[in-house]
Amino acid sequence: MVDTASLISALPALGFGYLLGSIPFGLILTRLAGTEDLRSIGSGNIGATNVLRTGRKGLAAATLLGDALKGTAAVLIAASWGPWVALLAGLGAFLGHLFPVWLGFKGGKGVATYLGVLLGLWWPGALMFAAVWLGVAFLTKYSSLAALIASVVTPAALLVANQRGAALLLALMTVLIFVMHRANIGRLLSGTEGRIGQKG
Repeated sequence: MVDTASLISALPALGFGYLLGSIPFGLILTRLAGTEDLRSIGSGNIGATNVLRTGRKGLAAATLLGDALKGTAAVLIAASWGPWVALLAGLGAFLGHLFPVWLGFKGGKGVATYLGVLLGLWWPGALMFAAVWLGVAFLTKYSSLAALIASVVTPAALLVANQRGAALLLALMTVLIFVMHRANIGRLLSGTEGRIGQKG
């Protein structure tokens, strides 16, 4: 059990994670590459899936890696001060990606950072998430559907593995994943959702 004093002392980790998570790799990399403003194409999202719509697969891969590793780094750095501090830093990184202060709190949808946080907390869970995502994406060609299904499976798998703190955090993050994908869910239901590799 974690007392109030312990949580308060760990709050700086939340801020640290937030600042790390708010780095908009997709926007930075596409601007450096001289492409059009990422927010003006496709879904307008700053994540790897929308970067892929520019036709630049290398940039999309780099964005995915950067967005994931900022979550992993937040968790691993904060873990030196304890497991609950690591959880808070992971949450901060995820929130930073979703709501970056530099972009008027309009960020990405969090899938890569979700995976990165999971990798830092319990790497077998990250492998499972990636396997489920790849399987669903291969079968359906819908990145959003793959993310939604993988994020539902993840907290349950963590709970079964007795990773209770991580399961609680990832359950909260899964709820936020669904909130951020609400427009995608509507398009999936109507059959108008864009498929992986479809250009903006």
